[in-house]
Amino acid sequence: MPRSDRRSDNRKTENKINKKGIIAGVILGVLLLGAGGYTVQSQTYKERFLPKTFIGDLDVSQLSVKEANEKLVQAQSDLSFVIEADGKEWKSFKKTELGLESNFETELEALQKKQNPWKWGVQYVAGPTNLKLAPSAFNEETLNEQTAKLEAELVAWNKERTQTKNATLERKENGFEIVPEVQGDNVDTKKVIEDLQNQLLNGASNIELTDFIVKPSVKSDDPKLTQELESINKIAQVEATYVINGNSFQIPSEKINEWIIYQDGKVSLNRELVHAYVTQLGVDYNTSTNPSTFVSTKRGEVSVPAGSLSWTIATETETDELIASILAGESFSRSPIAQGSANSGSPLFGNTYIEIDLINQHMWYYKDGQLLLDTPVVTGKPSTPTPAGVFYAWNKALDETLRGTNDDGSKYAEPVDYWVPIDWTGVGIHDSDWQPAYGGELWKTVGSHGCINTPPNVMKQLYGMIDVGVPVLVF
Repeated sequence: MPRSDRRSDNRKTENKINKKGIIAGVILGVLLLGAGGYTVQSQTYKERFLPKTFIGDLDVSQLSVKEANEKLVQAQSDLSFVIEADGKEWKSFKKTELGLESNFETELEALQKKQNPWKWGVQYVAGPTNLKLAPSAFNEETLNEQTAKLEAELVAWNKERTQTKNATLERKENGFEIVPEVQGDNVDTKKVIEDLQNQLLNGASNIELTDFIVKPSVKSDDPKLTQELESINKIAQVEATYVINGNSFQIPSEKINEWIIYQDGKVSLNRELVHAYVTQLGVDYNTSTNPSTFVSTKRGEVSVPAGSLSWTIATETETDELIASILAGESFSRSPIAQGSANSGSPLFGNTYIEIDLINQHMWYYKDGQLLLDTPVVTGKPSTPTPAGVFYAWNKALDETLRGTNDDGSKYAEPVDYWVPIDWTGVGIHDSDWQPAYGGELWKTVGSHGCINTPPNVMKQLYGMIDVGVPVLVF
């Protein structure tokens, strides 16, 4: 090859090498320049949010913490919470009115520091990043104050709506019946307020009141309700019989039905009404206040006042016992609980008794309906009359000394052989050997201090015939 051609080829090779070097230098320069710019930009993102960064729907890209906070505060100040009813706005609030606290600077700063500023370029390719703040904070005092006012408004609004009612048992003309439930459109205000507060804290912006409509918890086909109806009917149909003074009568079924109370799933009786009924029983039957009818030997049917042989219904105790007996749901027969010297269920006196007729000044003793003894007597003088009443011989004693006060105030002490006291004031039946005669009008002049003066020989017989507890009817 000629020397001139070799030189030409060398120059071409050198030119190629020079061009490659220039290109590489340019590329290196561009790369160095880009790296420097990226680095500078990365330093910027140490204090700012990366591109395509969102908090909720709010774009905070390239904003500083302060700028992002201002943007959030502005957004929060515009937030509303809407309460809807049947799909229409019922009431609307600014969340700030409900106590929303809107300073997020501390939290935003923490979120911004977690970012890698060197990834700002990658962010453009990777797509948006959505950061989350903690649930919105509310001032508890403000929130409670505002929701308390809202609850009062809801209560008033609720009154205008149809109230939901549970199926229940109600008294009707023919007894208790199941009344079906009512599905109303009133809402549970407590649950509304509770959910509203929860929704606010979770960032929600509305609730629908009809989501809180009260549902009946007891329906007409509820087995428990049917069982309670059966229980009430069982109580209403109880045959409650009283035996008083030997006579029996049944409490009217309609009366018991009137007493029944059904409330909150429980069956009870109206104690006030039962108490009034028992009180009236006492008024009608207490032998401590009511006279007794007696068929006397000489005067036919007479009325004998109450005396020491008597009883009085213990109203309070009997009321409670009667209620318990009826609620047991079983038919029963009972005599009222009473206080006194006699049994409320038995006749006050039967066919064995001592009869003292003050008008006829005569005494008889009957045993099992048979007359065993009769005698004239002398009873109390006009100034100290023998009391009338249904009494009983509560004791028998021999050789007693009777003491008391005469009309002139002087004391007396009179020994007797046979003494049978019949009341609690010192009146009794005894022998009286000082009396010259018995019967007639003697009681007006030589009458006793209230006792029944009896001939000694007759008194001895009577004393041996009678037992303690024998009724003594004085009239």
